[in-house]
Amino acid sequence: MTGFLPVKIEHFKDVLAVRWNNGQESYLDAHILRNESPSAEQKGEKDIFGIKTKTIPKIFQKGEVSIKKFEEIGNYAIRISFSDGHNTGIYSWQTLKSIEQG
Repeated sequence: MTGFLPVKIEHFKDVLAVRWNNGQESYLDAHILRNESPSAEQKGEKDIFGIKTKTIPKIFQKGEVSIKKFEEIGNYAIRISFSDGHNTGIYSWQTLKSIEQG
């Protein structure tokens, strides 16, 4: 996955479309991106003792959440704002490729 850089990113209501520098295109469903958010809120986080907080995130189904907008974070990631108000996940290019590959 090293070396993948987006040359164009667009979002439609339920899909994030990415064209990569090698010519490949990715189409990522909003509900999958939301379920796989790399945020501490979604994945949990470790406290000062190394104990991971237990979270039970809602699992979204197709059509239950949409992409409102995204913003680029430097030249390495994007932050996606979803229709449920979630916007704390920062998706690196590698994370997007990993989600695409399942």
